[in-house]
Amino acid sequence: MAVFRGMEDIVQYFMPIAEAAVRSGCFYWLVKPFVRKKNAAYGSAASFLTIVLYYTMNLSFDMYVIYGMASLVTFSALCWLDRRNYRQKLFLVVMFFSFSWFAAAMSEILYDHLYNYSQHTGSMLDHPELWVILYVVMCLFFLAAEFAFIAIGIWLVIKVYGNKSADMERKELMMLALPPVMGVMGFEIMRYYRTFYAAEIGRLRYTYDVLQLLFCAVSMATIIVVIILYQDIKAKQEETLQTKLLAVQIENIKRHIGQVESLYRDIRGVKHDMTNHVLTLERLYAGNMQKEAKAYSDGLKAELANMSGAERSGNPVTDVILQEFKKESEKRGISFCTGFYFPTDSNINVFDISVILNNALQNALDNTQLGKGKYITIESYRKNNAYMIEICNSFEGNLQWDEESGLPLTSKEKKDGHGYGLSNIRRVAKKYAGDIDIVWNEGKFCLCVMLMVE
Repeated sequence: MAVFRGMEDIVQYFMPIAEAAVRSGCFYWLVKPFVRKKNAAYGSAASFLTIVLYYTMNLSFDMYVIYGMASLVTFSALCWLDRRNYRQKLFLVVMFFSFSWFAAAMSEILYDHLYNYSQHTGSMLDHPELWVILYVVMCLFFLAAEFAFIAIGIWLVIKVYGNKSADMERKELMMLALPPVMGVMGFEIMRYYRTFYAAEIGRLRYTYDVLQLLFCAVSMATIIVVIILYQDIKAKQEETLQTKLLAVQIENIKRHIGQVESLYRDIRGVKHDMTNHVLTLERLYAGNMQKEAKAYSDGLKAELANMSGAERSGNPVTDVILQEFKKESEKRGISFCTGFYFPTDSNINVFDISVILNNALQNALDNTQLGKGKYITIESYRKNNAYMIEICNSFEGNLQWDEESGLPLTSKEKKDGHGYGLSNIRRVAKKYAGDIDIVWNEGKFCLCVMLMVE
């Protein structure tokens, strides 16, 4: 019996450490999709190390205090390893803390009733040497059940939590963190009364345990539902911003069309005065004033070139867009070179092409630093039914990527349309059964847009 007692003591000593290892592994699984630096997920090991240190030093604290300290250390480690979106990390820590206690409570209820049933069977009463084996098996059952409950919760969170790289606002943190906090408080009250009734009547109350089991399950489900509602709100916000951005694009098109109409009016005016210009030139040449005639002719050419613009892309709207960005680039000291042409013999709408050009060239303009050797180039070509547009610019910075969309993350806040340029370009490309590709080498950023034409 002394041997059995010694084995039981060993299991009791290592059981909390094993439980901490299970929780630490589950937390690693949870946070990995939410961090940009994948090694930051190893910050989850801070929880396990804190628990091990507690048991190694034989400290005596309430378990809530111990796991609360472990959660705080884990949160600090995550923030240090991945220095962004701190509110989201705080929510993940609080949510996992509640999941762990709900899972432990449900596992404990199952453990207690199953253990209580097993120890009253004839086999256990007739074979005392099996008690230690039963205890070890039940401990393994507890760990497996706790892992299963936590794993289900984590799997659902990862599945329903959409844009994991999106920054969380303060109000969003309060909305999401409230259900797990209230759930843990309710759980603690129920656990207190469960312990009280067990001590009062000397046995477990089946109906009360079923109620507590349901409470924990419903609390976890509530957290998942709130996350789903949160994602719906974020999706509507995204849709609203997309609508605002589309309105801006429409205004840009209206402006470009107005510029084209103004251009045509100027050209008609020049045509109207062309007879007078020709007569003036004839008089100058007739009077042997070749020098004056040459100056007059050069001035007329410059005026015509200034009105028509230097770009010839095959469509007046895209001409105006290219001319506008070229002027802005030259104003900033950035070289602008274009080989773009509009596919006039295709089913592509000029409005869709303008969305691509406006977003891509604006991104290139915003991300090209000033100075010598800075450039923006745009090319287009057609190969069979594939129409390709390539926009390249010099780029000296670093990029962070969104794993879900495969697009670079914007360095600006997603407000007033920032951060939606590439997603809008992709949306247009998919309208024509195409897509976009990004090639980023040292000092150069290239966006390739493919559209399938008929």
